[in-house]
Amino acid sequence: MFGAGKQKRLPRHAIISDDRALARSARTTELGAYNLIPTEVFWQFRYSHLADHGYVLRPRYKPGWEPSWIGTNLEPEFCEDSIMSATDEVMDARRRSDNALVAVKSLPNDTDELRIAQYLTSVRDSRNHCVPVLDVLDDPFDPEFSLLVMPYLRQCNDPPLTNVGEVIDLVDQMLEGLTFLHEHRIAHRDIAVQNIMMDARPLYPEGYHPVRQDYTPDGMYRISPLSRTDRRVRYYYIDFGLSVLFPPGADPLVVGDVGRDTEVTELSDTVPYNPFKVDIFALANLFYKEFYEKYNSMEFMEKLLVPMRQAQPEARPTADEALALWTEIKAALNPSLYRWRLGSKSEPAIERMFNNTVAYAWNGLYSLRKLVH
Repeated sequence: MFGAGKQKRLPRHAIISDDRALARSARTTELGAYNLIPTEVFWQFRYSHLADHGYVLRPRYKPGWEPSWIGTNLEPEFCEDSIMSATDEVMDARRRSDNALVAVKSLPNDTDELRIAQYLTSVRDSRNHCVPVLDVLDDPFDPEFSLLVMPYLRQCNDPPLTNVGEVIDLVDQMLEGLTFLHEHRIAHRDIAVQNIMMDARPLYPEGYHPVRQDYTPDGMYRISPLSRTDRRVRYYYIDFGLSVLFPPGADPLVVGDVGRDTEVTELSDTVPYNPFKVDIFALANLFYKEFYEKYNSMEFMEKLLVPMRQAQPEARPTADEALALWTEIKAALNPSLYRWRLGSKSEPAIERMFNNTVAYAWNGLYSLRKLVH
């Protein structure tokens, strides 16, 4: 199940050919360098429970696991079961029914996060860009916690976006998703690049390792993604741990100096503020820092970012108004802009000229291919 595919000859980097290096590797393993860390043991205890419900953790977490490289000349770093989990609260797994990657998150039952996530999953709407809940399992060791199963997603900027059109598509989806959230009286309250993720399967049709993400599912071979321009991805808001769902007619006011974006001026532990306006600022600040500030050819975004990043909350547009403004901005753009490469503002002039020339040549080939097909 893990690392499935056609068997290949092992690459040289996966083999230890020197006897002394092999002895050092064996000694390192004996000393526990690859042992499960405490947060991994947590998931090992839940291996059988998850498997009984159709979700299989990687071989590393199977009870009684022993390193697969012991007694061989394999380099441990390139054995899949040496790869440790990258996070504490979330673990990757495979759904047995279709081998799809999923993420399993442990969270308390008495938080709004679970209720809001389940509610959002229940709403069928093409504008819904909130990570869906696939399953909710009881924690077999702690009745006050649940195991939330979701699709396995990847950071929205990994791999990096490459052209203006890809940025426009991301902005489209996130503004659309924010409009949906606010229409349902939900304020996210922690919009940041870490909480915008994507379903990257179109970019990696053969899959990728959930931790060593630039490698094949077996962690052995480095891989490159396909283009988002040709393989459109879907973006999602994640992590509703700070989110709030307001009852109909309730005043949208909260307190709390919370969230990753510390530049929001009105955050306070004592003075109530409107979290919907915070979402507007935070999303615009994400666009500003990730795209407008970093790349050339982003000037057209200024008409959107200036009103959304106003210091006074009441001066900011609503999500609906921001989406309408963005639609107007896009309508005035030259279609050729979509294919322009994202050139870093720190890029030297000569390098920029060369890279632009190469990009224009590729754009010409792309257009020709479109005409032929």
